[in-house]
Amino acid sequence: MLVGLDTSDDAAVYKIDNDKAIIHTIDFFTPVVNDPFLFGQIAATNALSDVYAMGGEVLMALNIVCFPSDMDMEVLKGILKGGADKVREAGGIIAGGHSIEDREPKYGLSVMGMVHPDKIIKNSSAVPGDILLLTKPIGIGIILTGIKGELVSSDEEREAINVMSELNKIPGELMKGLGANACTDITGFGLLGHSCEMAISSEVTFIIDYSKIPYLKPAERLAKMGIIPAGAYRNRKYFKNFIRYLEIVPEFLEDILYDPQTSGGLLISISEEKGKILQEKIQSKGLMAIIIGEVIEKCEYSIILKK
Repeated sequence: MLVGLDTSDDAAVYKIDNDKAIIHTIDFFTPVVNDPFLFGQIAATNALSDVYAMGGEVLMALNIVCFPSDMDMEVLKGILKGGADKVREAGGIIAGGHSIEDREPKYGLSVMGMVHPDKIIKNSSAVPGDILLLTKPIGIGIILTGIKGELVSSDEEREAINVMSELNKIPGELMKGLGANACTDITGFGLLGHSCEMAISSEVTFIIDYSKIPYLKPAERLAKMGIIPAGAYRNRKYFKNFIRYLEIVPEFLEDILYDPQTSGGLLISISEEKGKILQEKIQSKGLMAIIIGEVIEKCEYSIILKK
C-alpha cells in the first residue's frame, strides 16, 4: 500500500510491480440537479476526479446505485447513461456495478485507475517555493442551495452544471507531464478545508490571495442573501483555527471559501517556473487555471489569507 489512511489523500494506491500501481476510489451522492442524465454526468465526473488528482489515468468503473422501487425506471436509465458518458470521455469502461432499493436515489462510481509508482501525486508533498494553481471556480454548493430554493436562473444553473460536469482530465494529464509536487481536488470540505488538509499533510503553510480566487458570480448574490449550505458552517467550525486572516475578508466571500463543492477543480502545488508553463498550457485548452497563492515554510497557521 503506497497511499492509504495515513494522510487525507484522495484515493488509495496499491503497488502491483515496479511499473504499475492501482488507484482505487469511490464516491456517490443524492441528486444535485433534476435532470437524470446531467446528475449521472456530475456524479461520475466527481468520482473520476480523484484519479486525476493522484496523477493517474482512468481504467474502469463500477456503478453504485440506490433507487426507489416505485420510481420510473427511465430516470435510472438516464442516470446510468450520464455516468457512462463521462467514463467513456475519461477513456475508461463501465464494468458493471451494484444496486439496492432505497427511498432516495443515489448514484456514483467505484473507480480504478493506474499510475506509475514513482509518479504518484499526493496531497502531502507540497514544498516551499511552490505556487498554487486552481482549475475551476468555486461557489457550487451555494448555487445548488439556490437552485433548490428556485433562486437561480436557468442560465446560472447551466453554468454551474457545466463546471460540475467538466472532467479534470486535461489539467491532471498536463500537471503530471510537468511534474507537479502535490494536488487535491476541491470537494466537500471547500477550498479552505482541502487547502488546510494539503498544507497540514505537507507540513507547510499556504499563503492564499483571496482576491485572486475565482468564483461563480451568482454565489456572491446568494451568499449575501444568506443562502448557505449547512456544510459550509461545518467546514468553518472545523478549519477556522488553522487559518490566519491578514485582512478582513468580506463575509460573503468567506462563506464561498468554506462552501462545499460538488465536482470541483484541482488545487495544484508546483514550482513557480513549471507552474506558469502549466497555467499557459491549461488555458490554451480553453480551461481555467488561476494562481491563487504560494507555499512557504511551516509556521503557526496552515493557511494565511491575504489580499
